[in-house]
Amino acid sequence: MATGTRMIEVLGERDDPPVHLHCTDSGTDSGGDGPPLLLLHGLAGHSGEWDALAARFTPTRRVVAFDARGSGASTRRPGDVSRAAHVRDVVQVAQALRLPAGRLVLVGQSMGGITALLTAAAHPELVRALVLVEAGPDGPSPSLPETIGAWLDSWPVPFPDAEAAAAFFGGGAAGRAWAAGLAPGPGGLHPRVDRDVMVATVQENAHRDFWDAWDEVRCPVLVVRAGKGMLKEQEADRMAERRPGTRIAVVPDAGHDVHLDDPGAVFGEVAAFLAEVDPAAAV
Repeated sequence: MATGTRMIEVLGERDDPPVHLHCTDSGTDSGGDGPPLLLLHGLAGHSGEWDALAARFTPTRRVVAFDARGSGASTRRPGDVSRAAHVRDVVQVAQALRLPAGRLVLVGQSMGGITALLTAAAHPELVRALVLVEAGPDGPSPSLPETIGAWLDSWPVPFPDAEAAAAFFGGGAAGRAWAAGLAPGPGGLHPRVDRDVMVATVQENAHRDFWDAWDEVRCPVLVVRAGKGMLKEQEADRMAERRPGTRIAVVPDAGHDVHLDDPGAVFGEVAAFLAEVDPAAAV
């Protein structure tokens, strides 16, 4: 079955208007009966970043991804960008798509990994296994909002074309994926995120860590760290010390966007992990 797309309306706990999330879904007719995967991208990214990894899994598993609130084709300026709102999005998407509770595998990269971690901690009844790609609970990070703002300000918008955008974002598969997240507009290609929304999205990270949530996770966990990435060895080691049984994998020559730099390696690590978690449905 070809992967389809749909908009899912999610409701908040405040009086904010509903948020609409753009989802991709390989469908219930995907091969095999392994636990479905729900893929969560990082800050200012988009669900298409997962295409290369998703293609490796769809022959054997249902694979779902969505553009986070404030990103991609989802609602661009949501009223609530808290971590709690992102967790509610995961839960409501799972419910709307009838992903089976207790069987779901959450895979999140960077800020999407924080969302996945918090979801697994708050909703153990939903999550069968957790994969954190270049994401961990360390913090606080007081300079992060300023850093993110400066990074977005450095984008030479509009980009004249996809080739120029890919080069700006470092070239290769990662650069092409970031360029694919842009949209045509006056004078060239423009971001599908707003600077102030992205800065607001990381405000919680500036003031807190997430170790309390890490200690509440009860499902099996795989942590994928890139040798040239941002998740430090010491943080990954501390995660394993506080939660014995946590599986740590390292992709030595990849950067923070390891799922883009080396999707084959990430697939291999995730597939091996899931074979241990659910041997009867091994990839």
